[in-house]
Amino acid sequence: QVQLVESGGGLVQAGGSLRLSCAASGRTFSSYTMGWFRQAPGKEREFVSAINQSGALTSYADSPKGRFTVSRDNAKSTVYLQMSSLKPEDTAVYYCAAKLALGIWKDANAYDYWGQGTQVTVSS
Repeated sequence: QVQLVESGGGLVQAGGSLRLSCAASGRTFSSYTMGWFRQAPGKEREFVSAINQSGALTSYADSPKGRFTVSRDNAKSTVYLQMSSLKPEDTAVYYCAAKLALGIWKDANAYDYWGQGTQVTVSS
């Protein structure tokens, strides 16, 4: 069992930056692929980024590519999402998720555990 707690969301002006953190409980964090997803009002949850167990492999959706960076610190059982050049269309609740498997996973249905989400609001 893994419990995930996101933090770092907030209100920021367009062009600004935020860093989201997702702290995981348990002693096997390094066994999990981690993903970031977001859900805007009235829209489906969408893939943002993912990182494999070691952090050597990452993947991004087209929209945030070049602006967002995912990383992890297995010693701290934490995954991060550094978001820069934020746009109003990045406004959403951001969720982290964990999957006990190798590789990169982009399908939200594939993930085993989810955090409660953190709100990111980008004003124009």
